[in-house]
Parts: sequence; C-alpha cells; structure tokens
Amino acid sequence: MAVSALGFGGAEIGFENVAFEQVERLLHAALDAGLNVIDTAECYPGSEDLIGRAVSGRRGDYFLFTKCGHASGFDRPDWDPRMLEMQIDRSLERLRVDGVDLVQLHSCSRALLEAGEVVSVLERARDAGKTRFIGYSGDGDAAVYALESGVFDTLQTSVSIADQEAIELTLPLAAQRRVGVIAKRPIANAAWKTGARPANPYHQEYWRRLETLQYDFLRQDLEHSISTALRFTLAQPAVATAIVGTTRPERWAANARLLEAGPLGAPETQAIRCRWRAAAGSDWAGQT
Repeated sequence: MAVSALGFGGAEIGFENVAFEQVERLLHAALDAGLNVIDTAECYPGSEDLIGRAVSGRRGDYFLFTKCGHASGFDRPDWDPRMLEMQIDRSLERLRVDGVDLVQLHSCSRALLEAGEVVSVLERARDAGKTRFIGYSGDGDAAVYALESGVFDTLQTSVSIADQEAIELTLPLAAQRRVGVIAKRPIANAAWKTGARPANPYHQEYWRRLETLQYDFLRQDLEHSISTALRFTLAQPAVATAIVGTTRPERWAANARLLEAGPLGAPETQAIRCRWRAAAGSDWAGQT
C-alpha cells in the first residue's frame, strides 16, 4: 500500500459524538486534501458506521483499516475467537464494504498472541477475502512479539515527542522485518496546546511527560509546535503513516500545510531524542 503520510484516526468522531453531516464534510475534505488512509476500531462508538455512511461511495480513494478485540456490544468476553469473527463481519456491515485493507488486533496481550487463537481468526478473515492484510496495534513487549512472530503485515504503535520507547524497542525490528508502521498518537494529543493540564485523562500522561521534557519548540506558536511534533514522528525510520484525529473539516488542509517541509531534519530530530534520553523517566513506556 502506498499510504499518505497522514492518516485519519476515527476515535474522536466516535467518542465526541460528532454529527453525521460534520463527519461527511470532514472526511471528504481529508480525501480531497490527499489523505488516503482511514483508521477506525470496533470500540470507537459509532465511528465505523459514520465512516461507512460518509465515504463508502469513494472506496477506491482510500485504504480502510479497522481493529477488533474488545467485546463492544457482544455478550462474550474480550478476545473470544468466535466474538472476533462476528465482530469483523459487523465491522464490514457498518463500514458498508465487502472487505477492508487491514484488520488489526486491538492491543491484546503477548500471552494471547502466543496462544495463537486470536491470530488464527485474522488469518481466516484474510483467507476469506474480508481483509487484504492483518496487523497488530499495541506497544511494549507484546509489540515485540508480534514483530518476531512474522505473522503480521503492520504494527500500529505510539510514536511521538512524548512517547519514544518504540523508536528503539520496535521500529528497528519492524524495518528489518519489512513490517509497515502506523504511528498512533503522533502529536502526543497536542497535550500542551492550552498551557494547562488537559481535562481528558487520556491526554494527561503526555502532559506530565512534556512538563518534564520542556522542549523549547513547545514555547513557540501552536502551529509551529504541532508541525515540529508531527514531522518528528514522520522522521522516524519505518513509520509509513501517522494517524491524526480531528472533528474539524477545515483541519485537513491545515494539516497538509504542516507537512510541506517534509519530515523533521536530522539536527532537530536528534535534539529531541537527546532531550528524551536525558530527561525521560525509566518507566515511560509506550502508551496504548
């Protein structure tokens, strides 16, 4: 897949209960701006359905990724193999397609990967034509195992100015194994943007880390700091696309402009890496 540097992440439109008309404008604006990756999941409320309603008619214009694993409405435990099979079928119905380009296991444990049943479900889905490729979405030791297994085509993992564990732990192995890397949370949820601790608990760990890291560029205007953060993520070897979520239709043209200069240059990238090595806590693991 020849993916665009920026991909659309479908979590926000689900969790923030965005109206269909707004999602329709947003996704068409993104596709018109050159984006060709849409990533969603079974547990982003309403996201798959909104995406299917909005852009299934433009299916040839984008690569479509989803994830499976959390019960999300099924009366079965997370990671139950039969539930996963039903979930993949439900995702196709919601997305209004016969098949997706990528189905990913949504951050299951290493133990589940080693047991093999959940992986077999994805392999059967691929064999049945429900997905072209299979992937693992996660971090840490489970992501290492996923790469070492040789089973997966892609790894979706956290990479950002506030989350750099993967740069040494998994990205070199992904490059060696020729596994495509999808960077999630690539701008660290812009946790610094208001200058105050974010209200959303999901963003607060990155706020705490950035308070310690004290990058100079975060003191500059917001557009410059977001551009620097995003270009840092895209400068990492093996990263093929960075998934960014938004609820604002006008944001995609602006995002495209942020990348006009290309990935961050080596001196700036190394300065950020050096600051991480000097200040990062030993327990700063990749965040799901």
